[in-house]
Amino acid sequence: MSESMLNLKRTHRCTEVSEKCIDEKVTVMGWVQKRRDLGGLIFVDLRDRSGILQVVFDQSSIGEEGFKKAERIRSEFVIALEGVVEKRTDETENTNLQTGSIEVRAIELRILSESETPPFQIEENSPVKEDLRLKYRYLDLRRPDIQRNLMIRHKVSTVTRKFMDTEGFLEIETPMLTKSTPEGARDYLVPSRVHPGQFYALPQSPQIFKQLLMLSGFDRYIQIVKCFRDEDLRSDRQPEFTQIDMELSFVDEDDIMSVNEKLLYEMFKEVLGVEISLPIDRLTYQEAMDRFGSDKPDTRFGMEIVNLSDIVTECGFKVFTGAIENGGSVRGINAKGCGSLPRRQIDALGEFAVNCGAKGLAWIAITEEGELKSAITKFLSEEKVNEIITALDGKPGDLLLFCADKNTVVYNTLGNLRLEIAEKLELRKKDEYKFVWVTEFPLLEWSAEQKRFVAMHHPFTMPLEEDLAYLESDPARVRAKAYDIVLNGNEIGGGSIRIHQRDVQERMFAALGFTKEEAYDRFGFLLNAFKYGVPPHGGLAFGLDRIVMLMTGSDSIRDVIAFPKVKDASCAMTDAPGNVENKQLAELSIKIDKLEI
Repeated sequence: MSESMLNLKRTHRCTEVSEKCIDEKVTVMGWVQKRRDLGGLIFVDLRDRSGILQVVFDQSSIGEEGFKKAERIRSEFVIALEGVVEKRTDETENTNLQTGSIEVRAIELRILSESETPPFQIEENSPVKEDLRLKYRYLDLRRPDIQRNLMIRHKVSTVTRKFMDTEGFLEIETPMLTKSTPEGARDYLVPSRVHPGQFYALPQSPQIFKQLLMLSGFDRYIQIVKCFRDEDLRSDRQPEFTQIDMELSFVDEDDIMSVNEKLLYEMFKEVLGVEISLPIDRLTYQEAMDRFGSDKPDTRFGMEIVNLSDIVTECGFKVFTGAIENGGSVRGINAKGCGSLPRRQIDALGEFAVNCGAKGLAWIAITEEGELKSAITKFLSEEKVNEIITALDGKPGDLLLFCADKNTVVYNTLGNLRLEIAEKLELRKKDEYKFVWVTEFPLLEWSAEQKRFVAMHHPFTMPLEEDLAYLESDPARVRAKAYDIVLNGNEIGGGSIRIHQRDVQERMFAALGFTKEEAYDRFGFLLNAFKYGVPPHGGLAFGLDRIVMLMTGSDSIRDVIAFPKVKDASCAMTDAPGNVENKQLAELSIKIDKLEI
């Protein structure tokens, strides 16, 4: 039977009880982590969000009735107790606990709530399958590691708001119900009751509204905001996610990067005690692709890609020469110290390369004695082999890996291969934080599905001035004033300088294949606003979930979101999405044709 906590007021959280409190009375409350009955003594590990405190029940202190009550306690009961803080003896100290040098001897106990046996044990780094944990997320959230993650998330948000306030940013909310402007991921649509047959969209980002705020003269805007995208999920992606969103007027790229570098410095120093080296290195998009095969390069380790095309242009090996003749390239990486890998492991790397789109993987292993092992050296002259080894800085004990194909295939294959090998060699350490800016992205990319150019970032991104002349004649050549901030191979933020001239914005829409009428139908309120004086402006948005995921060393953003969705965008706890009553559908003028499955 549950009891009231009347006349009992909590004086301390569990880990606030310390040696300074010895011989004092304290009142603590929380959940029973563990109970050990030794006959005349009962030990309970009491848990709250701060940690664990050991409580001792003995009949001489708590009385016969109180001791009988303590005998009823089980895991996850919620209890309140008053007791006296005592020093533990040297032999009973628990150095694994923050409170391991003291304990509380109970003099009064109240059972506030009883618990059934939970479906899994509430413990650190639970080995329980994620689907079960998420079904009982309210229990999973009691785990100390998940609670720490959410506390770090809170601190990141707090540090961000404090820093941005000192930098003159105003926090301004933007609408959750807005107009659908399909250009990017699929929208989540919300039917309107008062406008039958019409729909709002949940915002994929506050992009248009924050640009309008700049037009309205607010100068510096910040918002920690929910965004929604109906897209396929993965470990670092959710249908609803949180951005640290900002926009600034009268700035260029350097201004925006500078303020965000200072924000990241403050964030990592205050939350983790880690000092980031500033300024953060920069790579152009093309440099990142050429050296790392990715526009979100992991720069914690070397193994950089080297272009060997000039060396092997006329080498006589058709696999290499054919790729170059077809407009592709031959590139390689040096897996340092992997020359002694057994053949089956090298073959496994070949299979990995094929899964990345390559036709195969050529290789040269250099033994510790300097002997070469390879199936391709017989097709190359000794001079060419030596040139290749020199270009890749090959030394005894190294494994040289090559890919010859279209550049897109070569980048994808070697970029992923270097990550795969680094993972196996444990070079990607979670407690090492390596940032890099990637700049000058292509403005547009060709969509084979839509048979038109689409915006690589979004349709409001400013082209580089020197490339603007090619917007109509050679769109693929145009670079953008766009930039991503990358941490350990993860894009944690991105932004751009925006188009603030109406004529340039209209040219951009035309390059995307929109007629003037279509552009005004979708974005008319923005284009009309551009008639009234627009300041040069730009911005950036961080993925808050991803930043916290990397800070905490989590493998999934689901571990840093209180109530996340699973892979099919459903909620295992609430069973959302679900059916609604026909009455609700009728109010929304919606009729559902049931599909036969």
